Amino acid sequence: MLVIHVVGARPNFMKFAPVWRALSARPRVRQFVVHTGQHYDANMSDVFFQQLEIDAPDVNLQVGSGSHAEQTSEIIRRFEPVLLQHKPDLVLVYGDVNSTVAAALVCAKLLIPVGHVEAGLRSFDRTMPEEINRLLTDQLADLLFTPSADGNRNLAREGVCETKVHLVGNVMIDTLVRMLAAARNSIPADLPPRYVLVTLHRPANVDDLAWLGQMLRVLGDVGESAPVLFPVHPRTRKRLAEAGIQPAGSRVRILDPLPYISFLGLQTRAAVVITDSGGIQEETTYLRVPCLTVRENTERPITVEIGTNHLVGRDPERVRAAAIAILAGEAKQGDIPPLWDGHAAERIGTVIAGSAGG
Repeated sequence: MLVIHVVGARPNFMKFAPVWRALSARPRVRQFVVHTGQHYDANMSDVFFQQLEIDAPDVNLQVGSGSHAEQTSEIIRRFEPVLLQHKPDLVLVYGDVNSTVAAALVCAKLLIPVGHVEAGLRSFDRTMPEEINRLLTDQLADLLFTPSADGNRNLAREGVCETKVHLVGNVMIDTLVRMLAAARNSIPADLPPRYVLVTLHRPANVDDLAWLGQMLRVLGDVGESAPVLFPVHPRTRKRLAEAGIQPAGSRVRILDPLPYISFLGLQTRAAVVITDSGGIQEETTYLRVPCLTVRENTERPITVEIGTNHLVGRDPERVRAAAIAILAGEAKQGDIPPLWDGHAAERIGTVIAGSAGG
């Protein structure tokens, strides 16, 4: 059985790595890895393969940046010949990026089975490009691997046949569990004893320059209670430069994008994380670190219902109040969702092996 994995952006790599490892233990499964090149910066891409201890991709489509239409269409154009050459039995796609839906669409046209890892997540906000990618991919997929029970409910409501859907748990947590010791060992000796960790990258946030300026001022205010560490995504750095926005002195420390292990290490020690990322909502929930999600909705409601995540919206003043409250000792106590145990990929491997007759 030949399985092709398609990855393209930083969040995909942490999801793909444990599945690749689990299938490597299956003697009847051969694997081939396609990197679409959606993320092409070494700090955002190449270093993850090294840190996650997985082989370099067999093919890099090198699509680079562009509008959603340009990027998606270019992936479709470049991926089809790979499928025609290798004729896989199954293609696995991950998450909700443009690479995910583009690869799934090519497979559907060529009648090649698709498995979607992290299926069923919904924000119910179709202004988010990721939501469109999730909806379309799940309609095209033949195997749908959900991280939590809400994913199963969403898919059932959308008419997806329940025999296609498998509740396996969260593969992101598989990687976190595997890398946690290394992450803790990577923490710099000069790290402040108490700090706030920030990531912001979503276009709806960082492309709003008035909002971004106000947010930097709020982070400066929060920094009076604890230093703010802000690894800046390339898109966010560009917007800050365009607007001439400067951080508030030493209270907000601007950092370059960090490799996965380094960033995970910072998360383990943070007093609170402020983010608009999806995966960080999950990681902080597992780590039981308070998280403030700067969005009006989340496709990961279990992190709010069970975990340490608090959805604060896009009002910087709400962010300020919530962060200061947490720093004053009012943090939410959370728990770890079912099946977030480090073995989700093994369950995926069992399903795939079963679908291939062993």
